[in-house]
Amino acid sequence: MAATQQRLTEEFAVGPARLRLDYLGGEPRTEILEDLNFLNYRLADVDRLAQLTLSQPDVVWNSDGEKSVAYDGRTMTFNGPWPAGPLQKVAVAMLALRLESRGLHPFHASAVRYRAKTVMFLGGESNHGKSMGQIEACRRGGLLVSTETTIVDETGCAVMGSKDVYLKKRAAGTERADKAAPARGVEKFFGGLPTWEHFDQSSSVDVVVVPAIDGNFEPSLNPMIPFERQFQTLHSLQNYFLLNELLAPEWPMPIIDTEPLRRARADFVARFSERPYYFVRAATPQVLMDAVDRVL
Repeated sequence: MAATQQRLTEEFAVGPARLRLDYLGGEPRTEILEDLNFLNYRLADVDRLAQLTLSQPDVVWNSDGEKSVAYDGRTMTFNGPWPAGPLQKVAVAMLALRLESRGLHPFHASAVRYRAKTVMFLGGESNHGKSMGQIEACRRGGLLVSTETTIVDETGCAVMGSKDVYLKKRAAGTERADKAAPARGVEKFFGGLPTWEHFDQSSSVDVVVVPAIDGNFEPSLNPMIPFERQFQTLHSLQNYFLLNELLAPEWPMPIIDTEPLRRARADFVARFSERPYYFVRAATPQVLMDAVDRVL
């Protein structure tokens, strides 16, 4: 006799974006995504809804059968035994798509309210220093807007963002031996994590800083030309669609992007990139913020 299959449905929300996950399989589960730590780190205030509002699933996981993953233009379908990490990564990517459809753009960037301006530390192509820059700005009296992710609306206002400085635990299937211990940079540059207050209002991003922190760098600050601004900004936005990652050995992330979406994203990038951008090289977060102080 075939084993009875369990059906389980969950819905998640980030701001106005909604995502439905359906599970079908022989292994009993109480939740599909048991740990929301990664989702909250990569997005902001992800809630598991008590009641369903969506009539169709965005992600389907049938845990029985041979392992596979596919995307049909609307729904991501997993088959077979998958660990938690890949499911969480896909949930983030699909929520990013749903946010974009509502005119909200997740940036791989931190942000602070500092000297009456909203300063974004952009994790662009290299992503070297957005968290350390944010911590040092807050140590100097800035208010925290966001850490790993800053969500920006069509007008260029930061409207919400993540609040965890670093990911405390990686889910099964996404462990990384090449990543330093999460708190190591904080210990090296600050001794311990400073405390700060939050800035919970929406505000227009006034200045964008692309940081490059490395102990060998001589300090420098350069205004960025339009190509550089758009190049680094598009890298920041594309970070959420996992186009450069494997979900598991032999299984790349299915392509969830389209030409119309890319064109609309590029149009937003061009408009957003009209504000001042600075590329700052520095050996430490303190030297980085000394340079930023001079242009604010």
